[in-house]
Order: sequence, then structure tokens, then C-alpha cells
Amino acid sequence: MKAMLIQAYGEDAKFEAAEVAKPAVKAGHVLVKIAASSVNTVDTMIRNMGKELPLSPETPALLGMDFAGTVEEVGEGVDGYAVGDEVYGCAGGLADLPGTLTEYIVADAQLMAKKPSNLSMREAAALPLVAITAYEGLKRAGISAGQKVLVHGGSGGVGHVAVQLAKYWGAEVVATGGGEKQLALINELGAQAINYKSEAVEDYVAAHTGGAGFDIVFDSVGGQNLLKSFEAAALNGNVATTVTLCELDLSGAHFKGLSLHVVFMLIPMLHNYQRGQHHAILNDLATIAEAGGFKVVLDENRYSLEQAGEAHARLESGQGMGKVVIDHE
Repeated sequence: MKAMLIQAYGEDAKFEAAEVAKPAVKAGHVLVKIAASSVNTVDTMIRNMGKELPLSPETPALLGMDFAGTVEEVGEGVDGYAVGDEVYGCAGGLADLPGTLTEYIVADAQLMAKKPSNLSMREAAALPLVAITAYEGLKRAGISAGQKVLVHGGSGGVGHVAVQLAKYWGAEVVATGGGEKQLALINELGAQAINYKSEAVEDYVAAHTGGAGFDIVFDSVGGQNLLKSFEAAALNGNVATTVTLCELDLSGAHFKGLSLHVVFMLIPMLHNYQRGQHHAILNDLATIAEAGGFKVVLDENRYSLEQAGEAHARLESGQGMGKVVIDHE
């Protein structure tokens, strides 16, 4: 089968077309013909950083984590899937798990679920990593109806799903963005948009919470931005974040009694730990999507499998809106 491989990591790393052996299905796994995959920031980090990241595969590397496609064969011991089922998941592209920038993947049945029936293959392929991340962060932060929730980076891949899930679960949602398109998207998704470049934390906390602070802050920006999250959170509030590869003064969190939830959704894949949780979350996300709970925002550009490098460059450029998706068919 055709695959796009990285022969050597680094900032100048290029994807090269190659023919590789079609994988054979095995127990507990499902053979899927991939219709579409999507690009996540972690994919570009692996390509650029290589072994500086402990989760990078050996070269030649087959990257790509998210996929949507059709079941071609079901392995021994797998229930709930049949040949012809349309599925989606996040199941490869790191450590010893072959990725999705190819025609077929043998995916652990616990790392996938049946695709939402109302979403296209492209839309479904955009979801797994970012949607599981948003779902896990909000759930760990104790999301419930009536809460006031702030999402930092509300127009991003994770953020735009977090905004919509928080709304679906009954919260009042405010989200930050930095440009006219981003702010317009946030408003379109049902949240109140804040321009973080021109509005101070103290001011939007006063305007939207009467100065009490937000019950939950979901920070998809992270790093030093976490200090703003601590400032914006209510006493005994919850902060969930996806980016904590940094040194930070936690004094602000201490004096407010905040709970900090670090979301690293790759743990089940990396450590073969509680993978069934991802299957359950993807099932629930499909139910929410089919109920009209959220829409998927895709970048306007389209890319073929042979254009994997261009798709990576598009995400890294910061010029896109929504998830960058690669068409395999």
C-alpha cells in the first residue's frame, strides 16, 4: 500500500511516498481502509523534534494519529464491529503504533468507535484527538449545567470543541480569540467572544462573572497563559489545560485553592492504559454529534495524501481556521 514516510526528523524533514506492506489484522484489532486523516500539533512536533520527544516512532516513521474510514476485516475477540462499518479514532503515529498517512491501519478496537452518522469522513477524521481532549478536560473539571466556563483559544482545534461541549452540557461559555475571524467563529459557536489582545482578565471577569471568577477555565493555550487562567478562575475553581511543558509560579492557584487538571490524551495509546475509555468517549461524542450538539470546523484548504507536507505546513503557518484534513480517496 502507499504511505508517506519520514526518513529523518528535523525542521527540514520531508514526507516521501513509499510502498509498504499492507498490515494484517490481529486479535483485538480492526483493519480499516482510511478515507481521511487530520493533522494535529503533536504530529508536527514529532516531525520537527524527533527523538527529543519520547513518544516519536523510529524512522522511517509513519506518522498521523486521527482517521476515519471503513472496516475491511475484524480481528479475533472483537465485538461491536462488522465489515463495512464506518468508524473513526485516534490509534497510531507514535511510539510503536504505525500511523494513518497511508491507505490502511490495523487499529486497536478500543481506540475507535463507529463514526457519527451525520458527519462526513472528513469531519469525523478531524475529531478524535481534539474532541477526546476537550471531553476529558471538561469532565475532569466537573462540568455541570449552570456553571460559568472560560475557554482560552476558543477557535482552535481543541477549543472549538470545548466551547460546544460546555454549551451542550448547559454551561454559560465565554472564550478568547485574537482576530476578527476567530472572534466571529466563537460567537457563531454560541459563546461570548473576548479579544485577549485588548481585554484585560480583570475586566472580562468583572463583566461576565461579576468579579467572582469562572467555575471552570479550559486553557488550550497553556504555558504562561496559565497565569491568566489562575487569575480568571473562581475560588476553589477548576483549571484544565493541555499545555504544561513549562516552569510556572503556582502561587495564584494556591491562594485560590484551585484544582489543576493536566490533560494528556495520548496516555492510553502510549502505555496501553485504559484504552477502553477512548472507545467510550468516542461513542458518547458520536451520540452528541448526532443530537446536533456540535459542528466540526474544517480548514478551507483540501490536501491529498501526497500533500501531507503541505498539510503540516498549513497547520504550522497559523493561517488556517479549523482542523486541517487530508483526503485519502
